[in-house]
Amino acid sequence: MMEVVEVPKLPPRAAESHKGTFGRVLVVAGSLGMSGAAVLTGTAVMRSGAGLATVACPNSIQSTVTAGFPCYTTHAVAEDRDGRIADATSLLAQSSSFDVLAIGPGLGHGPSITDVVNSLLRVEKPVVLDADGLNAMSPWDSRRAAPTVLTPHPGEFARLTGKPVPADRTEAAGVFAAIFGTVVVLKGHRTVVSDGQRFFINTTGNPGMATGGSGDVLTGIIAGLLAQKLNAFDAAVLGVHMHGRAGDLAAESVGQVSLTAVDILNHLPHAFR
Repeated sequence: MMEVVEVPKLPPRAAESHKGTFGRVLVVAGSLGMSGAAVLTGTAVMRSGAGLATVACPNSIQSTVTAGFPCYTTHAVAEDRDGRIADATSLLAQSSSFDVLAIGPGLGHGPSITDVVNSLLRVEKPVVLDADGLNAMSPWDSRRAAPTVLTPHPGEFARLTGKPVPADRTEAAGVFAAIFGTVVVLKGHRTVVSDGQRFFINTTGNPGMATGGSGDVLTGIIAGLLAQKLNAFDAAVLGVHMHGRAGDLAAESVGQVSLTAVDILNHLPHAFR
């Protein structure tokens, strides 16, 4: 049987802390028409306490992503004719400067994206893989030495495993996590987090969070927590809990119908406090 766990906490911040203390995250996200995914993920990284973040995106959307939030830096990457990242060379050259990689939101689909994601997964750094990053690697058949957090919704999980999601989502997430040595965040009502030995079922969140960009925010939160030296399972559990808590606070403020991913971001400080 898997062990049920409680929500972990971030340690207090030492008075002598500096930006480097809280880690640096490379966000690889966005494509033409999907600049918002990159902005949401990068902003969530910073709102979750990481010291530094760089958002790598196609050259054509760099100015938009740069204008989206003033606290991260950006890196323009060569793109294909459809405005998608075409090559991982410059990203691989910089990867040693980062503590965590967040890959996937808004990348789009295509052979070049599969090549880029494959290349980045060879970097021995903790990774949070979401959205189009997951789709590029479906079905999943790899086992990384570095910590890996996968954040699929049920449809993406079905593509990762090659079969429908069973009724027992906790067992399904646990079996997959155990086989491949990952942490699985199986999203949805009562999101399940498992590393194959432990599991957590989230109780925060509400239907108003079923909105575009909500998953991008979660990816950034987990990456930001990983950068602060939480282990992958604890970062995923705390990230899921805080994401839902921010969504609940947002719903109290604006209601569920009008709730957007930006509202979740705006309520993250209150959730962490």
